[in-house]
Amino acid sequence: MRVGVVDVGSNTVRLVVADAVGGIPLPVHTAKWRLRLSEYVEPGGPVPEEAVERLVAAVGAANATARRWGACEPPAFATAVVRNAPNRQEVLDAVRAATGVPLCTLPGEVEGELTFLGARRWMGWRSGPLALLDIGGGTLEVAFGRGRLPDFVASLPLGARRLTHDFFADEDDPPSAESVRAMRRAVRHQLRDVAARIRWEGPRTAVATSRTFQQLARLCGAAPGRHGPFVERELHRGELRRQLDRLARLPAADRAHLPGISAPRARQSLAGAVVAHTAMKLTGLTTVTISPWAIREGILLRHIEDGPGWWPTLAHPEGHTTPPRPLRVATP
Repeated sequence: MRVGVVDVGSNTVRLVVADAVGGIPLPVHTAKWRLRLSEYVEPGGPVPEEAVERLVAAVGAANATARRWGACEPPAFATAVVRNAPNRQEVLDAVRAATGVPLCTLPGEVEGELTFLGARRWMGWRSGPLALLDIGGGTLEVAFGRGRLPDFVASLPLGARRLTHDFFADEDDPPSAESVRAMRRAVRHQLRDVAARIRWEGPRTAVATSRTFQQLARLCGAAPGRHGPFVERELHRGELRRQLDRLARLPAADRAHLPGISAPRARQSLAGAVVAHTAMKLTGLTTVTISPWAIREGILLRHIEDGPGWWPTLAHPEGHTTPPRPLRVATP
């Protein structure tokens, strides 16, 4: 069986096509299209017409590519940049009318559940009780679980792009020490109760996903992506603190020259580091393992295990819904 998934993020549209071999999604083709919605959309603001046109073109290209590779009607979802837009439904309707793709948005908690599933499968049962951190453009997902799916998920408005917009003015580059402190205070306040829950649960293993964590790990000395997904990559809190101070001293243009920091994410890299370090400190985590499997792999796994019928029950016509229950229908 060949399956695929289309992920519409704030910077790119990503397509993964995989073969299901022994219940494992083995990628046969990946592709991405530059979207950069973050350049057009203020956090929580509407998606302008020009950006909708770019989104429609990218989703149409992804869907056509998936069909060429034998993955018909791949699930397609958009993250917080579309989910939080007041004209979200108009955007989803435009995509469907032009491409036939029933693009939907998922609540942050559902994204966290699917991301946890992908990370759990990557880490395996030997990881034991597992804590998950995932930093996106608009939200931070925190999860904990002992099984296939999390026992606890929280989605907080602590995305790197959102915080950059809220705390760092365009002309404040590099940002002032006070604005960095104000951001950290806000993150601590939002994370306090969630972090207490993670400390109480006492995870045996901590895992982090998302492009933000991957780039921070590379900045802190982890192996580059060209070494492949099977190289173990870790992010240590002490080293992250040192690199956070380094990022705070540099303007965004100079951050883009650092290992792992891409130019499109250079401006929000400092906010990502503040969230990552604060989350690790408050939850008592000194080290997190970087998982290359996240939400896309979680969706592929559910598609393999539950069949294609599970996605339409999740993706309601209005584009935003909660997951069917129970989710625990298969074992690793």
